[in-house]
Amino acid sequence: MSRGEGSSNGYRPGINVGRWLLIMLLIGMSSGCAMLAPSPPQNQSNICEIFREQPSWYDYARDSEEKWGTPIATQMAFIERESSFRSHVRPPRKRILWIIPGPRPSSAHGYAQAQDPVWGEYKDDAGSLFARRTHMKHATDFIGWYNARSHRQAGISLNNPEHLYLAYHEGQGGYRRGSYHAKPQVMRAAREVRDQASRYRTQLASCEAEFRCRHFYQFWPFCRA
Repeated sequence: MSRGEGSSNGYRPGINVGRWLLIMLLIGMSSGCAMLAPSPPQNQSNICEIFREQPSWYDYARDSEEKWGTPIATQMAFIERESSFRSHVRPPRKRILWIIPGPRPSSAHGYAQAQDPVWGEYKDDAGSLFARRTHMKHATDFIGWYNARSHRQAGISLNNPEHLYLAYHEGQGGYRRGSYHAKPQVMRAAREVRDQASRYRTQLASCEAEFRCRHFYQFWPFCRA
């Protein structure tokens, strides 16, 4: 049938308008999610200041620690290293002929920079069907889950942020094979995560009382402090 057949006017603007409305709605929903995401903390070197800006992040990290065993300071050191607390960050695209945007080097996305395959494993094993890499609650839970797996499969202590990060970067199999020994930049990054976790741990000891039992419904004997 020709385009004009079946219509006395030959033109039905409602279809095009409907399509445009749907497209604009999808774009608005996508951009709205990004706009609602918290801005990265101004002082990322101080975990007390981070949690003062985003106190709910303390709750998420503490929930993850209680569930999986990775200390709060280690979780936040991972996220600082991976994304600098940017919710929607992805690896930069490669450039073709220095100009044309090419593919991204990996599917890493969100606070924890989890890649598609392992994120799928996490959702199947422990996460909600609706877990999002761009939400801090799910990012901290993912890090806790992954480190617990590194502890089981590679025997890494949950109090060893340097080697937990090596396994996080290389995978448990790569860690057991020692693949990181040939990657000095990865070993340097792991040491920096270790040092950041140590600083965060010391800082948190001086301010954690601010974030415990701050809600009206948190009172003895039900408070977690």
